[in-house]
Amino acid sequence: MSVNVYGHAGKPVLVFPCQGGTHREYEDFGMIEAVSGFIDSGKIKLFTVDSVDDQSWNNRRVHPAQRVARHKEYESYINEEVLPLIYYHHQAEGKLMVTGCSMGGYHAANYFFRRPDLSDVMISISGLFQLDYFIGDYMDDQVYFHTPLAFLPGLSDPWYIDQYRQSRIIVGVGQGEWEEPMVVDALKLKNILEEKGVPAWIDLWGHDVNHDWPWWRQMMPHFLSTLF
Repeated sequence: MSVNVYGHAGKPVLVFPCQGGTHREYEDFGMIEAVSGFIDSGKIKLFTVDSVDDQSWNNRRVHPAQRVARHKEYESYINEEVLPLIYYHHQAEGKLMVTGCSMGGYHAANYFFRRPDLSDVMISISGLFQLDYFIGDYMDDQVYFHTPLAFLPGLSDPWYIDQYRQSRIIVGVGQGEWEEPMVVDALKLKNILEEKGVPAWIDLWGHDVNHDWPWWRQMMPHFLSTLF
């Protein structure tokens, strides 16, 4: 498992790749160049990781219980290996920004809502917030707690709610081709957070905005400009 590091200072940003993507994806698809102004000015420092989606959620050869078990191992890798690396590079133990596009948008949201003690900014772009596409209607205790649209409605613990309220939650999604399921999930998330009094920016872009990198390269610097 490899990690790429971009930048010299600023808010540490953990970047999850798209489905089956690698640590090189953000650079290969032009996102590093798109946000280079924020990197060069020392506002953000990016840490891009590999995915194991093809061994976890997208591994249709095994039962969903085995998929969530593999995902939990991936989450442990993030917490026990990647975070210490980030803190070593950053020379501090502040909270992270988490982000990703498409499946990376799911990972960013899942990570943020599960661990608001580790992250206080989430930018999820064109992400799903449930796992029906991968595992159908299967649900057990473990899948439940990795499905934001499942566990958030029943969450009332003030420890979580207070930290959500102190964080920046940004969800961007287009309304063009291949974005319809993401729009549905974004609006469901919006309703859940509003009911809990948690501020969030759910930003629906135009009907010409497709589920693809050219638009994501416009979305990410736009959202970063509102933070810095």
